[in-house]
Amino acid sequence: MEGNFGENIIFMVYYMISYDIDNWEGFSQYGPAIAPLFKKYGAEVLASDTSGIVMEGEGRMMNAIVQFPSEEAALGMYYDPEYISLKKLRTDNTSKCTMVLVRGT
Repeated sequence: MEGNFGENIIFMVYYMISYDIDNWEGFSQYGPAIAPLFKKYGAEVLASDTSGIVMEGEGRMMNAIVQFPSEEAALGMYYDPEYISLKKLRTDNTSKCTMVLVRGT
């Protein structure tokens, strides 16, 4: 996006992810395994909660918000071959996952 005087404005982006954890033992390996990738792509976990308060709709057990410095970084990590193999630690041990990438303002 272009700002004043032709400056490029880069907005932070956020993965909002919700899912049910079906196998805690298997899932417990996911966080430590992806931590180095978060660092590589400049990501920061802003919130991670297994006891969120459902205000509307159908809640899930785990809810997290992960901030990235750019859309390029967020998509880069998601499509990184290392993440693709590690993602199975989440997908094999959870269900009903929703993951949305949103742009900040």
